[in-house]
Amino acid sequence: MSEFMEKHAVARLIGAPPGYVGYEEGGYLTEAVKRRPYSVLLLDEIEKAHPDVFNLLLQILDDGRLTDGHGKTVDFRNTVIIMTSNLASRYITEYGEEDFDKLEAEVNAALKETFKPEFLNRVDDILIFHSLSRDLMEEIVDIQLRHLKELLKDKKIGLELTAEARAWLADRGYDPAYGARALKRLLQNSLQDELAIRILEGEFREEDTVCVDLGKDGLVFTKRHSEGGAPEPAPA
Repeated sequence: MSEFMEKHAVARLIGAPPGYVGYEEGGYLTEAVKRRPYSVLLLDEIEKAHPDVFNLLLQILDDGRLTDGHGKTVDFRNTVIIMTSNLASRYITEYGEEDFDKLEAEVNAALKETFKPEFLNRVDDILIFHSLSRDLMEEIVDIQLRHLKELLKDKKIGLELTAEARAWLADRGYDPAYGARALKRLLQNSLQDELAIRILEGEFREEDTVCVDLGKDGLVFTKRHSEGGAPEPAPA
């Protein structure tokens, strides 16, 4: 919600009042819910929004409806609203799962310090997510690899990673403070970009299977043809 830190952000959400620029366009939020009332609305980093935005949300959370800039009522009763926040995130890293009661107390204290009681009172539930563990990082690696394999299918190129290469990605991409973002950057720089360059240069072609292993200086790429046989080193 960092793009809604200013007072005029309310007009962007519900539409400008008559006589103002953008009146004909409608609001970013109200128009989206009008088109798809059965939807999930995600408000990321809600604590960064302007106080007037919270006043807007009070009406939605309380009545399940909102009046837009045109004076029309928009129905939010079939919309699931999820709000995320980084408040007290340092306590999540500090306490982890070992002392959840203390962690929960710190998080609730931070919420009460930041948000008004009438806002918190309209939130149905508060969920605290723990930092990603090392084991979960391997699962995220597998998810990203499945996505990459799907992209390579269009080019009829296969992809295989050894257990050592997979573990290297999970280890190097693991950062409790920054979650999975570091892993995403690592996959992009060490695997996806390298694959893209080699495909563009013609080193990997249709019916090839790219085999990724771990070497002394990082990931090593070889290829195997569809008819089988041992992998052969890709040109340096």
